Amino acid sequence: MMETAQYCTNKLLRPEEIEIEKEAAKLAKESEKAVAQTRRSAFEAASKNPFQRKKSRLDPKSEARARAHRTRFILGVAMPEQSNDYRVVVFGAGGVGKSSMILRFVKGTFREAYIPTIEDTYTQVISCDNNVCTLQVTDTAGSHQFPAMQRLSISRGHAFILIYSICSHSSLAELVPIYQSIREIKGAEAMPSVPIMVVGNKCDDAHREVTTELGKKTATSWGCGFIETSAKTSHNITELFQQLLQMEKKRKMSLNLGDKKAKGSEKLKGKCLIT
Repeated sequence: MMETAQYCTNKLLRPEEIEIEKEAAKLAKESEKAVAQTRRSAFEAASKNPFQRKKSRLDPKSEARARAHRTRFILGVAMPEQSNDYRVVVFGAGGVGKSSMILRFVKGTFREAYIPTIEDTYTQVISCDNNVCTLQVTDTAGSHQFPAMQRLSISRGHAFILIYSICSHSSLAELVPIYQSIREIKGAEAMPSVPIMVVGNKCDDAHREVTTELGKKTATSWGCGFIETSAKTSHNITELFQQLLQMEKKRKMSLNLGDKKAKGSEKLKGKCLIT
């Protein structure tokens, strides 16, 4: 038995087998490194920030946090902490530049050709009190198309961008029923706390039909914010989202103050209580 055991031990320790095992372990280690590198490269390609074109050498978790801090710096607003995504819905007539405005903000690009949209959702990473959150921007169809989808988008949305073209009086008029739908679905009492921006797009175009004063007057009558933008030149695109998120920040602070008065020390849960 001792001889057999010794033979087995010697057999396990044979130099050529030891070398084979070492080589196999080395190959396995190199394979694991290659897989990890491939995953990192895929993550970097998929999550490349439009405002930061350099490749990141961070691991995925650190990269996500870094992108959030970069976006917070650009927007200048730290969003309240929330486990759910923050949904911004963009409404307006066909051809006013909804998709172009969103693409300029999210990807930093401009699309010349007009391609009608049914509904698309774009995402942008933002900072929520040092936690990573996702800003979802929903691009909708023209104002009179797909009314059922429009109502669903309103019910799910936390904030809204109502966009018209300064080159078209009719595009501003088409915002009226959209605003009325938001008011109906969200409720008249809740409207003062719903962040809404009225946006006059294509302000770079010389063929103006809607004056800045008329746009401001419309927004003021609805209790909304106002800004003029150009998706083509990127004028005021970042500022638009800055203002919208500042409105949400003020709304959240107002709700917190009201809740403390009504319920003492009980805290509000979530970033947006609108349903």
